[in-house]
Formats: sequence, C-alpha cells, structure tokens
Amino acid sequence: MQQTSFVPMSDKTSRYLLLGRLGFAGLWLLQPLWILLLAPPQLGNRYVLLALLWLPLWLPFYGIVKGHAYTLAWANFIVMIYFLHSLTNMWVSTGLHQFLSFVEFALATMMFIGCTYYARYRGQELGLKIPKLKDDPRR
Repeated sequence: MQQTSFVPMSDKTSRYLLLGRLGFAGLWLLQPLWILLLAPPQLGNRYVLLALLWLPLWLPFYGIVKGHAYTLAWANFIVMIYFLHSLTNMWVSTGLHQFLSFVEFALATMMFIGCTYYARYRGQELGLKIPKLKDDPRR
C-alpha cells in the first residue's frame, strides 16, 4: 500500500464528514433500538429483521470512523436500503412506526448528503479524479 503525505482537510470538508458520521451513527443506533425495544415487529423473527437492517451498517464502519473518502462514497449504496425502508414504512404505518420512519429518513438523508459531498471535496483535496470519457485515450 502506497503511503501518501498528509493533506489538510478544509472546514467545509470536515463539516460534511461530521454530517455523514452523525447520520451513520444515528442509523447504527436506531436500528437495534427500534427493532428490539421501541417498536418490535408484530410478525416474524425480530432477530432476522435486525440482521437484515443492522448488519449492512457494519460493512463501512471502519472506513467511516477513519474518514476514508472511498468508503464514504460507496456507503451511499448501503444507505439506499434505509431510504427504501423508511419511505415504505412512512407509507404503510401509523403512530410510532411512522415517527421512527421519519427519523430514519432524516438520518439516511444526513448520511447520504454528508458522505457524497465529503467524498467529492476530500477527493479534490487529495487530487483524485474520475477520468471523463472524452479524455480516455482508448476511445
């Protein structure tokens, strides 16, 4: 693995990292609280549901804690699970389930925005680029 020199992070970039981490931490805490304590499901096994909704959040855990821009970028694929879950629950539920769905949606939105813009701005600070198709010599 190649060692890179330390590149300072701008205030804007660190704010997006904080936003992404807060959204992630909120989702990471909300899932077991919701499923095991606040509003357990009426049907099915709660531990299977917990595994389906909580285990994906463990995949980017280390990279989000360390602030790896690449991890925060691909974590947006995982956050789509929580957008879908929250929007579906908002549509079909009432009461506490609907409130928790709004919270989940807000946290997923925070994570998505924070991760997207952190990866973008940190990549620019580090000089990383995604080549444009028009610049590809193979075309």
